[in-house]
Amino acid sequence: MPCPRTKISLTIQAKSPYFALMLSFWEKESFLQYDLIVIGGGIVGLSTAISFKEKSPKSTVLILESGIFPSGASTKNAGFACYGSAAEIWNDIGELGEAKAMEVVSLRVNGLRKLRHRLGDAAIGYEEYGGGEIFLKHEEFDIGVLDQLNKSLRSFFGKQVFYSDPERVKTLGFQRSAIRDFVTNTVEGQIHTGLMMKNLMALARQHGIEILTGCKAGIPDQINGQWTVPIENSMIAFSAERVAICTNAFASIMFPDLDIKPGRGQVLITKPIHNLKFKGIFHFDQGYYYFRNVSNRILFGGGRNLDFEGERTHEIATTASIQGRLLFYLKTLILPENTTVEIEHTWAGIMAFGNEKVPIIRNLGNGLVIGVRMNGMGIAIGSEIGEQLAEFLY
Repeated sequence: MPCPRTKISLTIQAKSPYFALMLSFWEKESFLQYDLIVIGGGIVGLSTAISFKEKSPKSTVLILESGIFPSGASTKNAGFACYGSAAEIWNDIGELGEAKAMEVVSLRVNGLRKLRHRLGDAAIGYEEYGGGEIFLKHEEFDIGVLDQLNKSLRSFFGKQVFYSDPERVKTLGFQRSAIRDFVTNTVEGQIHTGLMMKNLMALARQHGIEILTGCKAGIPDQINGQWTVPIENSMIAFSAERVAICTNAFASIMFPDLDIKPGRGQVLITKPIHNLKFKGIFHFDQGYYYFRNVSNRILFGGGRNLDFEGERTHEIATTASIQGRLLFYLKTLILPENTTVEIEHTWAGIMAFGNEKVPIIRNLGNGLVIGVRMNGMGIAIGSEIGEQLAEFLY
């Protein structure tokens, strides 16, 4: 005789908000108080925490990151170890003056040197293939300024960085009919962004730095010499003697008076392409478009100049108009005619820009520092910015 089946009814009750927020004595004793809290878990935040720990090994450091992965561009960028294209540096000299433009170059050189030394080239997938800049038919650029640029950059690199080489276009497989000139860059490198960030996070943990993701920090407040950092949608608040704000574009939400404007960068990557002819990183249209090889794939991004206002957003999404333009240039400029190409994946990241093309690095006093507005140079300068913030904090 079969056994009768017992019906079991389950009643799932909504959890009380007080249950979700209740802290134990142990949690209050061991998890809320630190010597330094870093808000933002991207390359600048990680670098700041690591540099501070190197100076003060016994200190306790917490990184608060609002996303599961870094929320801005640190894990979403194109992986350019970017010193700068000829047109970009020449424009910077015109806007900032030579001394300040060279300070920006120095930040990049020092930042990349520190990153490579800290992790090693294998751990960041660093490859130095060089690259170049395409000048389209409608673009104006005086090739004669390359001599002056090379003279200004010789102290950093000890060799000629730029030279005009339009005949190289054919070797690289680009479509010559659309191109007026081509300038080779001898010093550019590329990085595997995922490897770099994963190993930077691993190094932080080796130093004993705690990283909490999914924790969106509110505005820090100082009470009796201690900084309190609340977590949004929670009754939890962490406290520390020092706080570093390293949220790049998202700092404009916390501090709306700062000269920070978000800039979305949209990217695509192709499926493998048989007999891809080029290796290296390349720019065109004043740097608003950029592409590189990833093994035998093409990673291609940019186009925010098509819609500056629309791309001035914190929303991480792609648009049909910009993705369509990327596909257009892929087929009519970058690849040889009649090359079949398939897109494997598209994504976007959020960068930060301002009226002045230098980062905001400030010691606000009382143990509060801020390092934001990387102007699309986060990989290159992030490690150096972190070092400078750590100097303020130590």
